[in-house]
Amino acid sequence: METFVLNCYLFLCFSLILISDAEISSKIGINYGQLGNNLPAPNLAIEMMNSMRVGRVKLYDANHEILSNLSKTKFQVSIMIPNNEISGIANNQTRADQWILNNLLPFYPQTMIRFILVGNEVLSLDSDIDRQVWNDLVPAMRRIWSSLKANNLQIIRVGTPVAMDVLETTFPPSRGTFRSDIQRTVVAPMLDFLNETRSFFFANVYPYFAWAADPMNINLDFALFNGNFEQIDGGSGLVYTNLLDEMLDSLIFAMAKLGYPDIRLVISETGWPTAGDMEQPGANLLNAATYNRNLVKRITAKPTVGTPARPKVVIPTFIFSLFDENQKPGSGTERHWGLLSSDGSPNYQIDLTGKESSVEYDPLPVVENNMPFRGRLWCVAARGVDLMELGATVDDVCGRGDGTCEALSPGRECYEPVSVYWHASYAFSSYWSKFRSQGASCYFNGLAEQTTTDPSNGSCRFPSVTF
Repeated sequence: METFVLNCYLFLCFSLILISDAEISSKIGINYGQLGNNLPAPNLAIEMMNSMRVGRVKLYDANHEILSNLSKTKFQVSIMIPNNEISGIANNQTRADQWILNNLLPFYPQTMIRFILVGNEVLSLDSDIDRQVWNDLVPAMRRIWSSLKANNLQIIRVGTPVAMDVLETTFPPSRGTFRSDIQRTVVAPMLDFLNETRSFFFANVYPYFAWAADPMNINLDFALFNGNFEQIDGGSGLVYTNLLDEMLDSLIFAMAKLGYPDIRLVISETGWPTAGDMEQPGANLLNAATYNRNLVKRITAKPTVGTPARPKVVIPTFIFSLFDENQKPGSGTERHWGLLSSDGSPNYQIDLTGKESSVEYDPLPVVENNMPFRGRLWCVAARGVDLMELGATVDDVCGRGDGTCEALSPGRECYEPVSVYWHASYAFSSYWSKFRSQGASCYFNGLAEQTTTDPSNGSCRFPSVTF
């Protein structure tokens, strides 16, 4: 195994001679999501990106208003085909042609569209329907590429962002291997397409999640590019000084094992959350600023740093995200990745050109949540929310027939006091404690919040989650 890995590594190094990075800019890109009801208008958002000296913009759709506003700017733009359109395109060239006709041709070349991304993290979804989309992914990519060729637009590349869960083994990097359920059926054909079209492997890479899943054994400074901590990969002999490089190289070695050692990488998403739920360690302003500032320094460095397996190779990088997005579902961190708050004010100072020294930045609040939370938490209705909306959500939660709200029935122990807020708080705590292990979060359309104060009253005991 070690001989194979070493041979792969040598092949990686020599094959990189064939890759020309002259056309690849190291300017930092930004992910511009729109899952918020309080975000600035697109024209204002683009002005903000201009003032931040963003180099690239990645969208999660092909929003026509945004694409029009991006015309005649210098941003290189990536647009995305939604997951639910993949199968239709895969099975019908006319649909692919129509998508290009509707969403690209009216804006190009005034808007500098450089990538079309087919879906987002498709291979992370795992229902029976999702598995069909896995099989349709590469055919859809080929259909879109055929449409581009028909319009003589091969300058625009086609890709698809994947999460790190496409790997079965990630550590040490030299053991990086794709999941057995997708390796031959989906990943190998996708790599063949990317290699054939000289496109890029787009990866959403988050050291935060890797660290937060095991904060007692992964050094925080290693995750933040912050310190002199080193790890040696026994298989390749490569030395790693940060977690991002390890994650990227695990993808590189996994591709090499399938016979594709020189497909270029794009970091389609990376970043660090500024806040999160109480049980999510390390989500704070200081860590977010430290990670993203150090990331920018590394990606924009001259000469280019690259990774240990691919030294001196540019990796186009998109930070997630431009704004905090208050309507993103899921755990608390989901709504707190923005370089900017929803009103456009910076969450912390950062220079996306990498030229400003960190000593010039204002101090940030003292960190209090770098260690895992230990204790009990309840999920209750947030103060000040709309009672009509709260009541409708309670009806939805309690109407699922899973026993969540049995104690709220008339005459039962938690029926009184009869108030929307009380019933919602019990329903939220009960549902969260019952289904958290299956992915439920204390969110409920933004109507809930966590508390360490037991809301139980008399004979009514609220369910809780213990950490």
